[in-house]
Amino acid sequence: MITVRGWHLPSGLLYDVPNHCWYRAEPDGLVRMGMTEVAVALAGEILAYTPKRAGLEFEAGRSCAVIESGKWVGPVRVAFAGTMVAVNEPMIARPGLANADPYGEGWVALVRPADPAALAGLSSGNAVEAAYAAWMAAEDFPERA
Repeated sequence: MITVRGWHLPSGLLYDVPNHCWYRAEPDGLVRMGMTEVAVALAGEILAYTPKRAGLEFEAGRSCAVIESGKWVGPVRVAFAGTMVAVNEPMIARPGLANADPYGEGWVALVRPADPAALAGLSSGNAVEAAYAAWMAAEDFPERA
């Protein structure tokens, strides 16, 4: 487990720090993705999760879902081009799953990368720790109690 200012970033995941998303390669070549604890903290209590439909092809940087909270409405962006394979159906009815378990039951999408090497540009380990530490310092992001 990587911890930056008290915020947890599980080891073994890949991260897109600017968009506050995590990615996990699945054995079948698909990639499960979700929002980091930092994203959830920025958003506050998540009130709605509106995913794009399965089968949709998207370009890098495009949205796979829209998240709505009391503070924010905005996209969850995918770091690479690909295809939506599945959405988190339980989270449609219970969007607070993202608050309660962002790295587990609160996942956002299951996607198939257009290029198998797409994950190479994401951060992990010491690189994600340094990137989040720099982002938190620049944004004056609070330490987690």
